[in-house]
Amino acid sequence: MQRLLGSILEACARHRGVVLLVYAMLALLAVRSARQVPLDAIPDLSDPQVIVFTEWRGRSPTLVEDQVTYPISSALLAAPQVQAVRGYSMFGMSFVYVLFAEDVDVYWARSRVQEYMSGIQSRLPEAVTPTLGPDATGIGWIYEYALVDRSGKHDLAELRSIQDFSLRYALESVPGVAQVASVGGFEKQYQVQLDPDRLRAYGLTVAEIGDVIRRGNAEVGGRVLELGGREAFIRGRGYLRGEADLGDLVVRTNPDGTPLRIADIGTVRLGPEIRRGLAELDGQGEAVGAIVIARYDTDVLDVIDRVKARLEALDAGLPEGVEVVPTYDRSALIHRSVATLQHALIEEGIVVALVIILFLLHLRSALLPILSLPLAVLLAFIPMAWFGIPATIMSLGGIAIAVGATVDAEIVMIEACHKALESAPANLSSKERRRRLGAAAREVTPAIFFSLLIIAVAFIPVFGLEGQAGRLFKPLAYTKTFVMLSAALLSVTFAPALRDLLIRGKIRSEVDHPISRLIRAVYE
Repeated sequence: MQRLLGSILEACARHRGVVLLVYAMLALLAVRSARQVPLDAIPDLSDPQVIVFTEWRGRSPTLVEDQVTYPISSALLAAPQVQAVRGYSMFGMSFVYVLFAEDVDVYWARSRVQEYMSGIQSRLPEAVTPTLGPDATGIGWIYEYALVDRSGKHDLAELRSIQDFSLRYALESVPGVAQVASVGGFEKQYQVQLDPDRLRAYGLTVAEIGDVIRRGNAEVGGRVLELGGREAFIRGRGYLRGEADLGDLVVRTNPDGTPLRIADIGTVRLGPEIRRGLAELDGQGEAVGAIVIARYDTDVLDVIDRVKARLEALDAGLPEGVEVVPTYDRSALIHRSVATLQHALIEEGIVVALVIILFLLHLRSALLPILSLPLAVLLAFIPMAWFGIPATIMSLGGIAIAVGATVDAEIVMIEACHKALESAPANLSSKERRRRLGAAAREVTPAIFFSLLIIAVAFIPVFGLEGQAGRLFKPLAYTKTFVMLSAALLSVTFAPALRDLLIRGKIRSEVDHPISRLIRAVYE
C-alpha cells in the first residue's frame, strides 16, 4: 500500500498541471452542488407520518371517538410499514396520526393511507369526510405573519376575509408551500336565527329548515333548446348571493297559497363563526395572522424567499392602511447557522497560517493549508448533494469538527518538508530539491493518509443509530466523514502538486529559529 501511495505522490508531483486542472473542475462542481444542497437551521427529527383530520361539527368527544377516531385507527393499523397509530378526539374534530417505518417515503405512505381511507368511508357517519393533513413534517413551520390595519377602518372580520380569500390562495400557489393556516379574527358566515315559537306554530323542525337551505342553494341543469341553428343551454340558477336571497327561500306554501319564507320564521344576518381561540400581536390587541407550512423535503430558505417575494408583490393590492407584519422568519436562523461555518473556516485558516508563519517563518508554506482546507470542505458538498443531506446545524457542525482534524495533517507534512530542506546547500538544484521533498512526503504522507481514514471511519457506530437519535447525529457523521475522506484524498494528490510550487526559498533551520531558541532557553 505504501508503494502505491508513493507512486501516486510522484505522479501527482510530476503532472501537477493536470492535477490542479482536475481540482479546479471539481471545485466548480462543488460550488454548484453547494447551491443545490437544501438549507435549514435544524434537522428534521420527526417520524414519517400521515395525519388524518376529520370534522364532525357539534358532536361530543365521546361520540367522535366511537364513530370516527376508532374506526379509522383500527383500519389503518393494518396498513403496510405502519409502526404506530395515535388517535385524538375532541369536540367536533378527530385527529389520527399514522407513524411509518424509518425509511418509508412520505408520499408512498400518503398513498397507502388514501387507499385504506377509501374502504373506511362506508363505516363512517353520513356527511363525515376525512382529509389528509399537509405533506409536511414537524419542522414545516417556517414563516408567520400578521395582517394589521393601522388606519382602523377594517375590523377583524374584514381582515380575516382578506387573509382567507386573497393572501392564502396566493401563498399556497408558491412552490414548496404545503399549507397556509389562518389564525385569529372572525370567519364570516350566513346565520339564520329561528324563532322557536314560530317553528312550533307552523309545525316545522330545524332539520327541515336545513334541508330547505341546502336545496335552495343549488343550481340545476336541463337540456338544450335549438334557436336559429344554435343550441341554448337551459339551467336553473339558484345560488344564494346575499342575506335577502337566503331570507326569501320558500319553506312551504300555506293552504291559501301564501308562501312561507325563512324570513317569516327567523332572521338572517352575517355573523362570525364560533371561535376556539384568538391571536394577539405585541400586546396591542387581537390580530389576524397566518402560518406558512413548507412542503416535505424542500429547500426551506428558497421557500421563505419566494414567500417574501409573493407577499411583497401582494402588498400593493391590499386595502389602504392594511399591511403584512412578519412575526416569525426562520431564514435569520438559517443564515446564522451558515455564518457559523464560514467564521469557523476563516478562523481556522488564519490560525493555521499564523502558526506556520510563526514557527516556520515561511509565508508561502502557509498557502498550502489555506488552499487545502476550504477545498476539502467544498468537496464535501458533492456527496451531500448526491445523498440529499441538508445543510443544518448538525451537518455544518460535522464539517467544523472535521476541519480541526485536517489541520494537523497539513502542519505535519509541511514541517517534514522543511526538515528535509533546512540542511540543504544554497546551490541546491531543482531536481535534488524535488527528490528531497518527495522523500519527505513518502515518509509522512502514508501515515497522514491512514490517520485521516481512521478518523473518518471512527463515526461508523453513529450510522447504526435509529429513530430520532439517528436522524439527529447521522448528518453530523456523514459530513465529518466526507470532509475527512476529501482531506485524505487531497493529502496524496493536491498537496504533492502544490508542494514543489510553494515550499521554496530560504528554509530556516530549527536550531536558528528564534522561537526555538527562546523555548530551549526557558526549558534549560
